[in-house]
Amino acid sequence: MAGAASEFPIDLKKYKKLSLDPTKPQLTVEQKSTLQHNIQLLRDAIVLFTATGAARGVSGHTGGAYDTVPEVCILLSLFENSEKYLPIIFDEAGHRVATQYLLSALEGSLPAEHLLHYREANSKLPGHPELGLTPGVKFSSGRLGHMWPLVNGVAMANKDKVVFCLGSDGSQQEGNDAEAARLAVAQNLNVKLLIDDNDVTIAGHPSQYLKGYDLTKTLEGHGLKVYTVQGEDIDALWGAIASIVTYDGPAAVIAKRLMAPGVADIEGSTHGHDVIPVKAAIKYLTSRGYPESIASDILLNIKPTSVPYLYIGSTKEVGANRVVFGEAVNLVLDKLSKEEAAKKVMVIDTDLEGSTGLKVIHQKHPEVFVPSGIMERGNFSAAAGFGFDANKFGVFSTFSAFLEMVISEVTMARLNNCNVLCHFSHSGVDEMADNTCHFGINSFYADNGLSDVQSWLYFPADPLQMVAVIQRVFFERGLRFVFSTRSKVPYILKEDGKTRFFEGDYQFVPGKDEVIVEGKAGYVVSFGEMLYRSWDAVLRCRQEGLDVGLINKPTLNLVDEQAIKKAGSSPFVLVVESLNQKTGLGSKYGTWLLERQLTPKYGYMGTTKEGCGGLSEQIPHQNLDPQSIIMRIKQLSQ
Repeated sequence: MAGAASEFPIDLKKYKKLSLDPTKPQLTVEQKSTLQHNIQLLRDAIVLFTATGAARGVSGHTGGAYDTVPEVCILLSLFENSEKYLPIIFDEAGHRVATQYLLSALEGSLPAEHLLHYREANSKLPGHPELGLTPGVKFSSGRLGHMWPLVNGVAMANKDKVVFCLGSDGSQQEGNDAEAARLAVAQNLNVKLLIDDNDVTIAGHPSQYLKGYDLTKTLEGHGLKVYTVQGEDIDALWGAIASIVTYDGPAAVIAKRLMAPGVADIEGSTHGHDVIPVKAAIKYLTSRGYPESIASDILLNIKPTSVPYLYIGSTKEVGANRVVFGEAVNLVLDKLSKEEAAKKVMVIDTDLEGSTGLKVIHQKHPEVFVPSGIMERGNFSAAAGFGFDANKFGVFSTFSAFLEMVISEVTMARLNNCNVLCHFSHSGVDEMADNTCHFGINSFYADNGLSDVQSWLYFPADPLQMVAVIQRVFFERGLRFVFSTRSKVPYILKEDGKTRFFEGDYQFVPGKDEVIVEGKAGYVVSFGEMLYRSWDAVLRCRQEGLDVGLINKPTLNLVDEQAIKKAGSSPFVLVVESLNQKTGLGSKYGTWLLERQLTPKYGYMGTTKEGCGGLSEQIPHQNLDPQSIIMRIKQLSQ
C-alpha cells in the first residue's frame, strides 16, 4: 500500500531500552552505542512522519523535534533507572509536537502507522499537543514559552520527584520564563531544564536580531545552576544532564547545536524550524541507507486535500489579507520621505514577519523596521511608547491567539494615550493546523477600556477592504486593532456577481456597517472571512425565494445606529463569525438590539469546539460552512 495507508517502514521496535544512573556521569562504550542507535532511529522516524505534513500541505515543524531527540533518549533512560523522576517530558515549545506523538507510539498508545496521518484533519494529531485529545499525550503545551511556569507548580505538587522540561532559545525569550526562573530559584524547586539552543527561530537567528541575548548568562543571573555543552556531543550532554540531576535545586543544560544537524537541506537554517520538504526527506532517508521507495512510496502518494465547494458571491481569485496588511502599510509609507517615515513611524516585529505581513515592510522600508524576539508584551509596549508622542505611530503585529498575552499592556497604552496600529493575523479558526491553542477567537478582549475611551477593532472582508482600512486609519490617533486570517479570502462581489464590492469609489468609514444586500425576511450580520461564506448562504436562500439581507460589520465593536435599526426591525437577525461564541460579536449584538427595544428573532454562530486539525476542515467542524448557515437562516425565518 502507498501513502498514509502504508505500514510505518521504520521499525520502532528496534528502540533499545536503556537504564542510565546519574551518579555515573561517564558513558560506557555499550551505553553510548545504544544511545546513538536510539537517537538515530527516532530522528529518522521524525523526518519521515513530519514530512507527511509537507506532503499534505499542512506544514509540521521538523527541526525542533529532531534536535532534541538526544535529550529525550537520555530522559527515557533516566525514567528506566528510577521512579524518582516524574515520567513526563514536558516541553515549552509546542511546535515540537512530533516528539510527543513519537513517545505515544513508543509507549504503545498509538500504532506507529498512525504517525503517517500527522496533522491530518480528524486524526487527533494536531500541530500542538492537546491533553485528552491524543492517546498517550500527557499535557497541553499551549503557546510557545508557557510551560515552565506550569512545570514549577507541578514540581511544587510533586516535591519527591525530579521534574523535567524541554526548552528552546525561542521559548526562553518569553518574559514569563523570567518569572518562572525567579520562582524556581526562590523555592529551590527540583526543576531541570534541557534547552535546545540552535540559534534559529521563525524569522531568523537570535544572535543577529537580539544581540546581547545569552541563555547561560541569563539563567545563571536568575540563580540557576547551568551547564552549557555541545548538544551533539553525547558524552558531554550526558555528563551535563547527570550533573543537574544530582544537583539540589533548579538547574539547566543548554545544548548548543545547529538546527537539524545532519539534515543536509535544512541544517542550520530557518527552514529547519518548519517542516522538512518532501524531496529533502527522501534525500535524507536515502542517505541514511533506507531504500528510496520506503519514503517516496509514502510521501509522493500523499496529496493536499480541501473541502470542495464552489462559492457564489465572491471571486475564484483569492488574496492573503495578512500579507496585504504590510503592502497597505507600504502604500502609506511610500508617500513619506525616508527621513520623515523613520521619524514618524516604528514597526516592530515579534519573530513573525513572514506570517503577519511585516516582511514586505522590512524589505521596502527598513528605516522604520525593528526586528525583535518572541516578546509580545515588551514589543507591544515598545510600539506604544514610540506612539506616546501625539505625532508618532507605533505598529505592532503578531498572531491573534497572542492578543490574550498583551491585554495589560493594551490597558497601559490606552491610559497613556498612545498611538498603536496592531495587526493580529491568524484570526478565527480557518486553516489552523496548529489547532486549539492557536485559535484567534477572543479579539474582543482588546476592547477592554471604559465607555469614555474608544478602541477600534477592524476585520476587513477581503484584500481590497484591507487596503481601504489601512489607508483610512493608519494615522488615526489611539489604539487601532486590525484582524486578518491565516487563510486566503476571495474578493466580495456585488449582487450582480461581477463587480467587486470594495473597489472603484468605495471608501472605508470607521464605525459604519455596510449593507451588502437589502432583505425583508431578515438579516445576516457577518465580517472577515465569514462574510463570503455568509454571502454564499444568503444568495442561495434568495435563489429559493427567501428575501434575506446581508450586512458587513468591519468595525466590530461600534454600533452603527442606522444599520442596527435596519436589521433589528426585520423578522430575524443572525450573527455569523468564527470568533469565540462566548466572547465574540454575537454575544454582544443581541444586547445592543434589546437596548434599542429591537426584538427580532435572534441567533448567533461562532466557534464552540476544540479543533480537529487539518486546514479548511476547521470551518465545517465548527458548523460554520454555508450549508450550516443556510440551515440556521431557515430555522430563524420560520
